[in-house]
Amino acid sequence: MTSTLRILGRRNILTGRGRSSAAPATDLAIPTHFRCPISLDLMKDPVTLCTGITYDRQSIETWLDSGNVTCPVTNQVLKTFDQIPNHTIRRMIQDWCVDNRSHGIERIPTPRIPVSAAAVSEMLLEISGATRRRDLGRVRDSVRKVSGLCSDSERDRRCVLDGGAAPVLSAAFDSFAANFLDNQTSTGVLEEILQVVTRMFPLDSEARSYLGSDSSLRALLWFLKCGGLSVRRNAVLLIRELVTADKRNLNTLSQTEGFPEAFTKIIREPICPATSKASLVIVYHLVTSSLHTQKMISTFVEMGLVSLLLEMVVDSEKSISEKALGVLDGLCNSEEGKKAAVGHALAIPLLVKKMFRVSDLATEFVVSTLWKLGKNSRRDGGVLIEALQAGAFQKVLLLLQVGCNEKTKEKATELLKMLNIHRERGECVDSMDFKQLKRPF
Repeated sequence: MTSTLRILGRRNILTGRGRSSAAPATDLAIPTHFRCPISLDLMKDPVTLCTGITYDRQSIETWLDSGNVTCPVTNQVLKTFDQIPNHTIRRMIQDWCVDNRSHGIERIPTPRIPVSAAAVSEMLLEISGATRRRDLGRVRDSVRKVSGLCSDSERDRRCVLDGGAAPVLSAAFDSFAANFLDNQTSTGVLEEILQVVTRMFPLDSEARSYLGSDSSLRALLWFLKCGGLSVRRNAVLLIRELVTADKRNLNTLSQTEGFPEAFTKIIREPICPATSKASLVIVYHLVTSSLHTQKMISTFVEMGLVSLLLEMVVDSEKSISEKALGVLDGLCNSEEGKKAAVGHALAIPLLVKKMFRVSDLATEFVVSTLWKLGKNSRRDGGVLIEALQAGAFQKVLLLLQVGCNEKTKEKATELLKMLNIHRERGECVDSMDFKQLKRPF
């Protein structure tokens, strides 16, 4: 029994899968024993299980990774998960591809042999030994090997992770971070370790303890200020991993000189959406933690962060706007933050406009911020009047009708009472703000 590549191509289109480069739309039939029983595609890396059935490696690994313990064809419980490369079938497929190259068939490349746990262990031991000897050249060579494995395939990356690569690389980073500026080679090694470690999230506690040290954080902040775009990106992502996983790293970071300037620069001069999001998450944790909060907020406000956040909310994607609103709400926990927000002409109209236009979490941040700013202006009613003129009363009222969490409900109720006192000053509502609102009726 055979199927044709034309049928295969039609099936791939219907299922949304990309067409294999070795299988263009043509009437050429694919021999059944060349097709993976799971994907029905031409096998690129055939492997045989203990049941004697051959599959494409990627397909069977996906099957096993999903928690299955049986052979898909025979339904037998697997006594071992070993996948033995079927070189005979692979060579036959390659020969078939060559014989049919006139039909546009490309020869499948010879697959690389997956890395073994023993090989990973040997590489990591080499990195540890070279680190103790301060042999930067050997560390760099071994780190590049690990990086190559992480890039080759998801299976190799998992094997590297399971072998304990993250703590070993993190220990090497910490070891060379103390005096890295004295040696240009050391700086290059740290950059390469940083690149590999960012592929190993989430990090375990041992790796985080090394990377959260004073010397490591100082090195990361230096990379934020002076590194190239990719290095700065990796540094931001790693710091986010550290501060979101362990609050102790927040304390160390908050006491490291120069970090507010570094993150403000990243937000002002964005590298990519991922970096912007990570930076906002870091700053949010810093300004909402109980550690040196007021001093932290004052520093960020002095650097013009309030204005930067409002500009981001105007035209950024929803995820970035949500995080920017969260940071703005955190900054408004201090008098300096409130003063900066009230003094910006865009703040109140923008907050009211974005109340229902970003996300449920963003709505909570908007209500919280308006509530904080409104409490500060109860006497003269300046902020409240401006919010009323932007249509805040109807929006807050509608929020209470459609429902929200208890904490937001309390703030919204109090905000509504404050707004009601000044309602005679006039209101204006944009009906488009309610267009996407989900109602419970």
